[in-house]
Amino acid sequence: MPALHADESGNTVEPIAQFDLKQELAESEQKKPWPSGIHSKTLFKKSDLRCVLIAMESAAIMKEHHADGTISVQVLKGRLRFGAQGNQYELAAGNLLSLGASIKHDLHALEDSAFLLTISWPSNEELLAMKHRGYGT
Repeated sequence: MPALHADESGNTVEPIAQFDLKQELAESEQKKPWPSGIHSKTLFKKSDLRCVLIAMESAAIMKEHHADGTISVQVLKGRLRFGAQGNQYELAAGNLLSLGASIKHDLHALEDSAFLLTISWPSNEELLAMKHRGYGT
């Protein structure tokens, strides 16, 4: 697929975009070594949606953080431990986990792994209305 174009705010201009995730992952492997053992690439960005391909080397950790929108994590390869609200979820290739907006979470790669992160991005008005810019229950 030809390169996508972005407007001045970084949003993808094209109304339709197609990605070869295997090819994207192969290209990310060529960029090793990755800082902190993690590589991410935003594939698609609109005002209301983000799709990010993330690869993690075994034992890499994403410390506790949150997203202001609802997310889904679709594991493409490997195994991850996903922690949220005092629970631990082990996710393997083919698993999908969704998480409500602003919930703190962390990730630990149990082996070399990759996943597609999709974020339903809130509007600017919704972002400004958030009490703490995140950390819901």
